[in-house]
Amino acid sequence: MKIKSQKDFWSGLMFMAAGVAFAWGATSYTIGEAARMGPGYFPLMLGILLTLLGLFITFESLVVETEDGEKIGRWAWKPLAFIIGANLVFGILLGGLPRLGIPAMGLIVAIFALTFVAALAGEEFRVREVAILAAVLAAGSYLAFVVLLKLQFPVWPSFISG
Repeated sequence: MKIKSQKDFWSGLMFMAAGVAFAWGATSYTIGEAARMGPGYFPLMLGILLTLLGLFITFESLVVETEDGEKIGRWAWKPLAFIIGANLVFGILLGGLPRLGIPAMGLIVAIFALTFVAALAGEEFRVREVAILAAVLAAGSYLAFVVLLKLQFPVWPSFISG
């Protein structure tokens, strides 16, 4: 069988791998049932859906003819590094890193850092637009997680809030 779309083929395999990993990881938790969901129910269902989506995409890549075979291009290393780095910076700033003497900077600072570092992954970087986006994301996250869901984690830097 000939691969007619390399992009779809490898994307489908990636979805299947992630789906199987989620579903397999969910089996270590109590699954429950639809009426009484356990902590493993959502990751199991998500894993199953991702796997089915991956199967469909992979099947389609083998059946649907494309003009040029949709070859896979070069890896975009710069965006990949900045997006992964943005998530690492967010995690470190949110909770701090006591071993290295980095205090918890809280949700607001962490979201601003995440937004600015992730924005460096793109072709264009406009400080004003990124600052507005960061402010909207920070306010929305504060409203959703702290006010509405009442989650307990640092919002402001530890040296300010005590």
